[in-house]
Amino acid sequence: MTIKERYQKEIAPALAKDFGIKSPLAVPKVTSVTLSIGASHGLKDPKFLDIAESTLQRITGQKPVRTKAKKSIASFKIREGMVVGLRVTLRGPRMWHFLEKFLKVTFPRIRDFRGISPKLIDGRGNVSIGFREFLAFPEIRPDEVERVHGLQVTVSTTAKTPEKGRALLTALGFPFKD
Repeated sequence: MTIKERYQKEIAPALAKDFGIKSPLAVPKVTSVTLSIGASHGLKDPKFLDIAESTLQRITGQKPVRTKAKKSIASFKIREGMVVGLRVTLRGPRMWHFLEKFLKVTFPRIRDFRGISPKLIDGRGNVSIGFREFLAFPEIRPDEVERVHGLQVTVSTTAKTPEKGRALLTALGFPFKD
């Protein structure tokens, strides 16, 4: 059973019962998954952006969008319109496929992983997880990596509180540490 089927048949009804929600549309659900890379190294090395872009494309199967600076910041040597990051937003079937792979393959491959801190859940029930290196993703072969960089994964939900968000994410299989 896929994670989406499990959500529809088991998790959503259980959450509705636990939180006393009458309408099935009010049950918390995952709306999108966003992967992003900050291009601080790209300011000095133009080849970095191409490497980071190919990394995101291999992990998600989708072409990333280049995010640009809205205003100039002299102390960071950033000018308005400069590329400062890359981002991919997954929704629908690709999101569910990514979550399945993320929970069942990526987390077990992280060395010395002890669980996600509950402090990473924001006030609206979303969770943002930062990775120092992206080698845990199954699409990346360590022998092909030219340069290791960080990666941020944000899972957005419709939960209105951190408690409902954590209940949803825990039911989906996110390994929180207590």
